Amino acid sequence: MFLYNIITFLLFILFLTRPCLASPCPGEPISEDNISPWNIDISRNSPLPRGNGTPLIGKNIYLEKCAACHGASGDGFMDIYPALRGGIGSLATKTPLRTVGSFWPSPESVLDYVRRAMPLNAPQSLNADDLYSVVSYLLYINNIIPQDFPLNEKTISSVKMPNRNGFIDTGEENGKITFPYKEVQDRLGNCFRKK
Repeated sequence: MFLYNIITFLLFILFLTRPCLASPCPGEPISEDNISPWNIDISRNSPLPRGNGTPLIGKNIYLEKCAACHGASGDGFMDIYPALRGGIGSLATKTPLRTVGSFWPSPESVLDYVRRAMPLNAPQSLNADDLYSVVSYLLYINNIIPQDFPLNEKTISSVKMPNRNGFIDTGEENGKITFPYKEVQDRLGNCFRKK
């Protein structure tokens, strides 16, 4: 009976460790090939996907993949799905409307969010050209870019969002974050105490 228990225990351990034999185990280095499918975030400092789109192309993709939730004109749906346009200048009021045009600080952050999370029923399903096209359409319906603006990895940095100065820059440079105490104190006044 003792031998049976030992053999059963060893088979159980082998069964549990079998997945580790086929892939990297916790604590082991992982290859770039294993990381790249998960490393899809976009920031001002990261490489952007290669692609190209215009609001004219983006409108058709938006109507096909986004309008069911956000409405044909981007005005949202029954307070369930948010509006994507309007609200510029409303953030400091009693009824702020947080949209692509009024809230988001950079076009790269919009591109990142749409790439990772939209459309809701099929996230990460847009190819790079469709991604740039939809984002360019969202920027267009917020009067941020003209209708014929070609949005791509080279032109996106020239887009100036209305709320680009509405966020506190952490001062991240060379992987080191320095907290901007003075800027926070200026914005929050007596509510902020430096530790």
